[in-house]
Amino acid sequence: MALINPIPSLSPAAAYHSPHSRKPNTLNLRPYCSLSSSSSSPFTEKHSLERYQRDSWLYNDPSSLATCSLPSDHSNSIRENDIALQLPELKKLLEVLREKRQANGGKRRGPGNVFLVGTGPGDPELLTLKALRVIQSADLLLYDRLVSHDLLNSVRADSKLLYVGKTAGYHSRTQEEIHELLLSFAEAGATVVRLKGGDPLVFGRGGEEMDFLQQQGIQVKVIPGITAASGIAAELGIPLTHRGVANSVRFLTGHSRKGGTDPLFVAEQASDPDSTLVVYMGLSTLPSLALKLMHHGLPPDTPAVAVERGTTPQQRMVFAELNNLVDEVTLAELVSPTLIIIGKVVALSPFWPHSSKAAALLVETNIRI
Repeated sequence: MALINPIPSLSPAAAYHSPHSRKPNTLNLRPYCSLSSSSSSPFTEKHSLERYQRDSWLYNDPSSLATCSLPSDHSNSIRENDIALQLPELKKLLEVLREKRQANGGKRRGPGNVFLVGTGPGDPELLTLKALRVIQSADLLLYDRLVSHDLLNSVRADSKLLYVGKTAGYHSRTQEEIHELLLSFAEAGATVVRLKGGDPLVFGRGGEEMDFLQQQGIQVKVIPGITAASGIAAELGIPLTHRGVANSVRFLTGHSRKGGTDPLFVAEQASDPDSTLVVYMGLSTLPSLALKLMHHGLPPDTPAVAVERGTTPQQRMVFAELNNLVDEVTLAELVSPTLIIIGKVVALSPFWPHSSKAAALLVETNIRI
């Protein structure tokens, strides 16, 4: 049995170059052309007209974006066109920043700072005050797909926004190009903010960007964000740990580094019935993961939930026991981003659709302990 139900939101609406092999400081970037109007998603999807309007400073003729057609093999072509359109303006911005750096009373300014900022799971009201202050101090913000439109509207009017998002089958920038952009603008003296959904250091590749920049002598500061596990579990009333029910929580990635259908090697301890599992980016590999967990001893009737676009007005969720979760998620046609929580604590949610016996038993056991 599954429940699919949006919860009313409280919101208003791998590599890197070593320092010894560093290329000259030039934007060696290789461009999305067209775009249909945005859906109701609060996220910055790759076909979002709002994104192009927001980033219009990059384009000589933004109106042309509405009319260009998509080729049949459009992923790479779109990306190449996107970057080609942006490159002249990026170079122009770099030159302006360099001139300001060298005209500071005849003294060269030092390099700028890079801030890796977590924006939380989707609800813009979950942004921290520190993150908001840093965002409003930025000269340039590089933002990901899962950064909400409402949050981007709080950016200072004279700041520049640049989309560097990734989605399945389409990367607007490679990770190496993102490294290069961060480095180029920081070396020109800019205050650069890298906006990431959730927390930068929880499956956000923030560690790679921090490591690369620090090796190039750039100061990097990390502003943590509420990771999806905490934000979404709180929204659903699921305690990730609960005395006598779950004494630990484990975060898993559903994507292996080399791709494929096997998300990861699930050790026996990952199937501990007294632990809570939270799976990020695990929609496509859920069938494999569920089988592995049950193979390693996790009971098939373990409560679970899959949550699409958590903490946003578009949130949908599917509750089911582990052995039925894949079928229910398929039936509901959930799409990315979807977070999966597996463990007995899921039955403590007020939205758990099964008999309340399980939840009552868990609470009673906890009281006795």
